[in-house]
Amino acid sequence: MSSPPKSTGKQKRGASFDPQVFLTTVGVARTITQCPKDFKIFSQGDPADSVFYIQQGRVKLKVKSKQGKEAVIAILGGGEFLGEPCLIGQTVCLATAVTIVPSTILRIDKKEMQRVLHEERMFSDLFIPYLLSRNVRTQEDLVDQLFNSSEQRLARTLLLLANHGKDGTPETVVPEINQETLAGMVGTTRSRVSFFMNKFKKLGLIDYKDGLRVHRSLLNIVLHD
Repeated sequence: MSSPPKSTGKQKRGASFDPQVFLTTVGVARTITQCPKDFKIFSQGDPADSVFYIQQGRVKLKVKSKQGKEAVIAILGGGEFLGEPCLIGQTVCLATAVTIVPSTILRIDKKEMQRVLHEERMFSDLFIPYLLSRNVRTQEDLVDQLFNSSEQRLARTLLLLANHGKDGTPETVVPEINQETLAGMVGTTRSRVSFFMNKFKKLGLIDYKDGLRVHRSLLNIVLHD
């Protein structure tokens, strides 16, 4: 990653620990990079020696098979982490992380991350629930792939991207994500994504008034058996 800017707010030794200060400033073994769109944070096969925190922006995680087939396994946004498997012994990155929009990324050295998790309970109390929620999401994604149709998977993906279930208005805007990326996430073709998006629009489940807006009524597609 590129050279980080100078710190504007390091925590002093002896001061009470603030997880948000830790995650928003540079310091010992922590650097911040302003990343343009399509910036590669790390690549599949790179040494896994750091944890990354998305201060602002949105990042796509994708994997590529030996046969050259690609799949998008996650879209992550502000307040989420990348690279955390290195903390349990993963030695190489199993995915490639690329920014979808201009993003601000904090890189935390593995040893520094382990130290803070061990010494600062406030940080552990923030990080462990995050990991548990990611684990639940991974299980839900697996069930979705095994049992739901591509139409249902697309509807669920759009709802998740629109932060369905979190505080917000009934109609929420999906960040800038193209149909090719959606196809990679859903596990179908771009033409099928286009077909279903047109169907959702005709049914009034989505619209394009201010970007792509997702209506909560799209949940009916997910729940349809």
